[in-house]
This record gives sequence, structure tokens and C-alpha cells, in this order.
Amino acid sequence: MKELLSGNEAIAIGALEAGVNFVSGYPGTPSTEVIETLQRLVGTKIYVERATNEKTAFELALGASLGGAKAMATMKAPGILVASDPIVSAAYSGTLGSLVIYVADDPGPHTTQTEQDSRRFARLAKLPLIEPADPQEARDYTIEAVRLSGKFEAPVVLRSTTRVSHTVGIVEHGERKIEPFKPSRKRMPERFVRAGMARNRERHKRILEVLEEYAKEIARLHRIEGSGEDVIVTVGVAYHYVKEAVKKLGVDVKIVKLASSWPLDEGFVKENLSGHRILVVEELDGFVEEEIKAIIGPENVIGKELVPQIGELNVDIVTEAIAKFLGLEDPKKRIREKPRIPSRAPPLCPGCPHRFSYVAIKKALGELKYKRSEVPIFGDIGCYALSVLKPIEGIDTEHSMGSSIAMAAGLKLSGYDKPVIATIGDSTIIHGGLPELIEAYHKRANITVVVLDNQVIAMTGHQETPERDVTASGRRTKPVKLEDLLRPVSDHLRVVDPVNEFEKAVEVMKKALTTEGLNVVIMRAPCVILALRKKIIEAKPLRVDPEKCIGCKACILNTGCPALYRDEENKKAYIDEVFCVGCGLCKKFCPVDAIV
Repeated sequence: MKELLSGNEAIAIGALEAGVNFVSGYPGTPSTEVIETLQRLVGTKIYVERATNEKTAFELALGASLGGAKAMATMKAPGILVASDPIVSAAYSGTLGSLVIYVADDPGPHTTQTEQDSRRFARLAKLPLIEPADPQEARDYTIEAVRLSGKFEAPVVLRSTTRVSHTVGIVEHGERKIEPFKPSRKRMPERFVRAGMARNRERHKRILEVLEEYAKEIARLHRIEGSGEDVIVTVGVAYHYVKEAVKKLGVDVKIVKLASSWPLDEGFVKENLSGHRILVVEELDGFVEEEIKAIIGPENVIGKELVPQIGELNVDIVTEAIAKFLGLEDPKKRIREKPRIPSRAPPLCPGCPHRFSYVAIKKALGELKYKRSEVPIFGDIGCYALSVLKPIEGIDTEHSMGSSIAMAAGLKLSGYDKPVIATIGDSTIIHGGLPELIEAYHKRANITVVVLDNQVIAMTGHQETPERDVTASGRRTKPVKLEDLLRPVSDHLRVVDPVNEFEKAVEVMKKALTTEGLNVVIMRAPCVILALRKKIIEAKPLRVDPEKCIGCKACILNTGCPALYRDEENKKAYIDEVFCVGCGLCKKFCPVDAIV
């Protein structure tokens, strides 16, 4: 069967073809659609669910694999760091079924805080790696990853990048195997108890043996195309840029397309690369370049001198690098200049409850006579990070999942003498914020923690949080109520709806900021997109009465709503009714009631 599929959809199809029967993960672009596709295809026939974080997701999959399951854990690049402790340990213990770790890197970066190269993590953890270059290989290599993991009884990293995960192409695939699984039980403490140091040394030896065997096995998937003394070595989506660049330049070179950057089979490298001039074309770090130099020496191996280490590659960048490598005319003369598209920073949506929350926080600070610059607001990972933009300027930091609370507590415990605020989302506090909240409560940090509860994981596609009683697959669950979870580790807990109770939200924040102890404020209102879809609210656009408007810009400067503009011709405010949902936040700041 042939279908038009994205790389992530192809990975999901490949997993089912390989008989995968247990999948857990945490949503994060560009990896999210694998679980979403599987949930759409299988419902509750096999276990396919999102977990509270990547560490939990991996441990769920690891536990299932110890019962003989063919398991998969999915995550984006930073997620593999969250799960790093059990992943590195699992490299030693291995599995009894299959266990594939799907990690999606984000060269660019497009939606990620760092341009992490997870190949280095695979080497650190001593885990074998496989890397598809397009949707067809995404399906094929997923099947290979499941097979190889089962053969070597070791976790295998399936690494993709944004361009592979989200590119759409024709994918040929076979029949899906959706079968119920009955786990078995084998007691093997010599493998799965990490407390034995002598055993760990033995398992370390076994890891090295597996990597050597795996390198030979994966070498059969490497491809050699073309001929010539000059060789271009490439891996992943960069292969397609190389193919097009070579065609554009009209040159004959040998292309070595790797299926994996790690581990490389020394025999393959020596046989096909020794004695040649080599250009390594790879995204992000010079990882393959380093591996090749380690095997055959650094002479005649060129990589990051010509190929950028920062940002995503494309055909033009690769064409220029190959031309320089071959000593050809500057290809920039042949490349038609592309039209320049103006950039636009992504704003919070019109009607977003987070805008109400941050405006309420700023209003409370103002009424308490604090300058915004005096009160640090530590942010976290989520769409509320977009509040950093003017005019809201709602956060000062954004680092990693859950870090806002500990960073806020650290500043306060170091002796900062003014209020300190941490803002964190409803899914993020469960993902990584709870241990930090416990630490702040235990150490008596006098901070205010604002939990922005929009009742969904909005940034990555509106996945359900543990507050829901049913998952996207249709599985019934036990919902977790945030206030029940947070009350035992806070001195004062308050819940308010910032959208429908805006003035109350301001007063709640003033109370929290002036009350001794660890104050938790849950700002709870549904994501506006979710509310519109579920018809909780109906969009009723507002408009500006030009006869009343005095052009003071108070509505624009206080809210930053993207539906609001200033008509430069008549110097009046203007509302784009296509974007406006009628939330009314702007009305609260109009001194002449011109918004109707």
C-alpha cells in the first residue's frame, strides 16, 4: 500500500507493522504526531498514552519491555535529557522485549530552546542509533529499530529531525499488526538490579560488544552512490540536500549515505573512505566528522570548516559547501535571490487566558507601588512564554521544564528583599515543577507561584493533562485536581478565573504578594481555542467607536492583543474583527468607553 504520510505518521505506521504494542511519551514538537497518529489508528486496542514527563514515559516503556513487549518511548530533544538517568541505566540492563527511544531533534531551532544534537547523547549512553532521511525511511528504519532492539536486547535510539518528522511524502507500507499482548515474567536481578558493581562492569563489557555487533549489522543499510575520488559523506535529511546540490552543480562524486552516525563500523569506513578526499555534510555538530577522523585520521576530512554548525541546512547552503570543497565557481552567482519575507514574533492568541493572568500580575504590582523591574518573574516552558514580548513583558527567564519555581526560590533564599514570582503551566508543574515546589516549601522560600491552568497542553497541540478523566485514546482515567495536589506543599493556595474575574485576580495577586510564606495562585480559565471548539464561549468581536476614541493607545499598550491596531491615518485604535473573540480585556483599559 502507498500513502501520503508525514515522517511522524510513517514512524507510527512502521511501529504498528513491527508489532509495537506499548507506547508512551510526552508531547513536544517535532515528535508529537507519532502518539497522536497511533491513538487515532488503534484507540485502546494497545496501550498508547502520554505520560506526565519523558522520564516517566521511558520507565513505563522499559517496564513493559521487561515483560516481553515491543515498546516505544517518544520525546523531543530536551526530553531525552529529562529521561537520561533511566536511559543510561537501561543501556546496562538491556531489555527482554524491544524498546525504541524516538527522539526528534530541532535544527533551526524552530520550536526548541536549544539546537541539541542527540547523537552525542546516544554516544554518552552507549546506545545504538538509527537515523532516517525521509518519510519512507522513517517507516523502514522504525521497523529495523524494533527488530534490532529485540535481537540485541538493548534500547535503540531512533533519531529524527524537524524536516524528516514533518516532511510529507509517498510511503509504501504493509499490514499493521494490532494485537493484544500478554506479558511474561522473568526474574533476572543480575541484569536489572544496578546495585551490584561487579555486575555493572560485566554489563558495561556487554554494551561494548553489542555496539560492535550493531555497527556491523547497521552497515548493510549504508548506501554508496556515484563514483569518483572525491567523497561526500552524509546522514539524515542532509542526504537529500547533497543529492540536489550535486545535480545542480553537474558534478560526479561518490556519495556515502549513512543509516546511522553511531556506532560506525571501522571496516566499512576504512574500506570506503581511506585514501579519498572527504566532505562530511551533516546538520548541527561535526559528529560523523569526528568519528571518521578517529578511524582513518584527520587528513583530507573536511566538515564544519565548510558546513555550518548553527541552524538548519538547505540546498543552497550545501551547494555552496560542495562547490568550495571541489574548487568550483561560487554557486551564489547561480542561485536566484529569494524574496525577503518580513518576520513576525508569535503572540499570545486573542482572548488567551494567560494574557489576562500576566496583565493582572502587572496591575497588582503597579497598585502595590512596585516597578516591574523590581519584581522578577521567572517563566517556564509553555505558550505563556510568549508573554515575554512587548507590551506585556510578563517573564524574565525561561529555561527548562519546571525550573521557574526553583530559580525563584533560589533568588529569594539568597536574600532578595522584594517579591519574587514564578509562573508555570498546569502540565509543566506536574511534569517537572512538583519537586521544586516541595523544595521551596520545605526551605521556607517566601515566593508567589502562579499556576497558569488552561486545562490543556496548548503549545504542542492541545493534548490532555492529568486533570482530564479521559485520554485522547478514549481510555478512562482518574483525574488529578491541581489544588488537591498543591495544597499540602503551600502555605496559602487561592484559585481564581482571570478572564471572568479579572479584578478579583488582581486582588488575589496583591494578597499573595503581601502575605508571608509560599503562596500558590491557580489562575484557571480554559485555553481560548479549546473554549471556542467546545462552544464554552462564542466569539463576539468588539469594535472601536471612532467618535469616542481619543487615540490614547491604552487598550493596545496594556494588553498587546494582536487583534488591536492603531489606525495611523486617523490616530485611532482599530479592532480586526477577524481575530477578535470578544474577550473584553481591552475594554477594561479604555478610559472613555470607546470599545463596544
